This record gives sequence, C-alpha cells and structure tokens, in this order.
Amino acid sequence: MMKLSNLKYLYVCPILVMFLNPYVVISISDVKSSFLDAIATNFSFPSVIAFGDSILDTGNNNYLETIVKSNFKPYGRDFFGGKPTGRFCNGRVPSDFFAEILGVKESLPPYLDPDLQIEDLLTGVCFASAGSGYDPLTIERSSVLSIDDQLSMFKEYIAKLNEAVGEEKTNMILSKSIIVISMGSNDISGTYFRSPYRRFVFDMDQYTTILIDQNSKFVQELYGLGARRIGILSLGPVGCVPMQRTIEGGSERKCVVEINEACLLYNSKLYSSILTLNATYPDARFVYLDTYTGLNAFVQYPKLFGFENGNSSCCGIANVELGPLCNSFVLKMCEDASKYVFWDSYHPTDRAYNLLTSDAIKKTIHQFI
Repeated sequence: MMKLSNLKYLYVCPILVMFLNPYVVISISDVKSSFLDAIATNFSFPSVIAFGDSILDTGNNNYLETIVKSNFKPYGRDFFGGKPTGRFCNGRVPSDFFAEILGVKESLPPYLDPDLQIEDLLTGVCFASAGSGYDPLTIERSSVLSIDDQLSMFKEYIAKLNEAVGEEKTNMILSKSIIVISMGSNDISGTYFRSPYRRFVFDMDQYTTILIDQNSKFVQELYGLGARRIGILSLGPVGCVPMQRTIEGGSERKCVVEINEACLLYNSKLYSSILTLNATYPDARFVYLDTYTGLNAFVQYPKLFGFENGNSSCCGIANVELGPLCNSFVLKMCEDASKYVFWDSYHPTDRAYNLLTSDAIKKTIHQFI
C-alpha cells in the first residue's frame, strides 16, 4: 500500500506570510469593512447555492430521522436571536458568509425548511446535510442526505423556479449564481480511518481517487443542469480538530499526521481535477477554495489571528463533544467563542469561519467571472 508518510507537501500560507509580526492581530472588522463594499460595488450574483456536509449545512438535518443534528442549545447561541438552527456552530457557517459577503443575504436557509417562500428560492438555498459524503458507506453510517439526494432536491428546486419565474430567468439565475460545495472530510476521517471496511480494500491513494471521481461526476451533473460558477472547498487539516487530537494525538494531543496527509493528498487531486474541468468546459468557472492553509495557520498560530485557543473546543471539557454530546449540560462552556478556533470537537467557530470564508473569497472572486 502507498505510504503517505513518504509524501512531502509544500504549503505556503499567504495569510501567515503577510502577518509575520506577532503583534499584529487580525479582526473581523479588518477583513470585512472595505472588502464587503468592494465586492458589492464590483460584483453581482443573484444567489448562492450550497451542497455538501456539516461545513455548509444550515439546518436540513432538522427534517431528517438522524442523530446527526444540532438543533438544540448551545448550538446557535451567537446566531441571530441566539437560537439553535441546525448549524454545527455557535453562529453562522461558510454558506451563510458566502451569501453575506457576496451581497445576497445575511444567511442561507435550508432547502427542507417548510416555511420557505419563493423569495428565498430566488436568492439561494442550502442542500447540504451534516454527516454526508461521497462514499455510500458514509451515508449508511449517518442516515443523512447523499450527494444523489441533494442533486434530486436541486432538480426539484429548478422546477419550482421555472414555475415561479419562467425558464429564461431560471437559466440566468443558475448560470450567474455561485455554487459552493464542501464534502469529503467525513469519508476520510470517519469511513476510512474509523472503520475497517475501506482500509482493507483500498490504500489512501486509491480511496482519494474514488472520492475525487465522485466529486467530478457531481460537478459535471451540476453543469448539465445549468450551473456555471462552482467553487469547491478543500478539506481542512482534519487531523488537527480537537476530537482527532484527543483520540489519536497521544498524551500531548498533537495533530494526527496521517489524517492531515490524507487531506493534503485529496486536496492536490481536487486541484488537478478542477484544472481539468476548466479545460473541458471553458464556458464555466470551477474554482478551488483553499481552507486548509488558513485553518492550519489558526491552529498553529492562534494568537496571531486574535484567538486564545487553537487546540480545544469551546463546548465541552473532554474535547470529544459533538452533536448530542455538545448540549446544555456539558461540564464546560467557554464564555466567548470568538476566542476559540473550534466551537465543538470538529467544527470551527463563527469567527473562524468568517475569517476563512472572507479570505477564500478575496483570493478567488475574480476566478468566478
């Protein structure tokens, strides 16, 4: 089998290089003020549409029979109104920030929300489902929406748009909107590393190739339905999330190198796949959105970005609290989540997501045009 430990990757963090002075602290207001004005002035997109997993899910799992839920406190305590919405975060997630930064709306509603109005559909919705992945075994383990389920709902969504505003306007919305995809971390960190079924059959090189092939197939299906501006998030340093460090990081809770190397291998193949897609479909824009570099910088140098903690979660004392285990009865809950990189044992905080999304858009916005 291929040994990932023999692979070497060179990742340069542009954010870190720009702010090597340890006395410089990056704040949300530093990133957003003039940046949002510039985006609103120079770019215009009718809607934002999201597919994937818990990184982007804004509440679809609330309407599913699954244990993969977060529609209870303390989740959502920093969201509008301080209410839990099904987002795996203390506040908003990247799909929301994409919508806000691109000047569409403050948050992205889940498609399965029964109270959606046509105005909500016209400006974009979220099809993502926490716990989802490209591997069918990932779906079986969590009973959530597969990528095929999300695609079927998207087709239903298109039909609703056609009925409401006509085919011509619907086609315009689809071709001009920003589509965001985030998926793959559950496949690698859960299905591959936490169960024996795939590891006995595939090495990591083979497995990541299968995942990338599924991603490429899905992106091309979106293209066939009219999407033309598609951004795909890389995997983050999943080996550095609090849960992985607690379970596999030893007494010092170090980042799990094997998992991070798998994520980097996946990312390198994703980048190459996106280059191929752009060459194959010159009338479309497929964009690689790097989140690994930024999140890794937050983890390694938290104080540089205004965080006080980069290796533990705000919710919980054991650093394994996630979903039902991150609840109102946990023994520890931080007072200010903005000082933490991670909200629960797997997901970043609202502030971390805001910084990561702002940086990704700033670096790639012209690639969508």
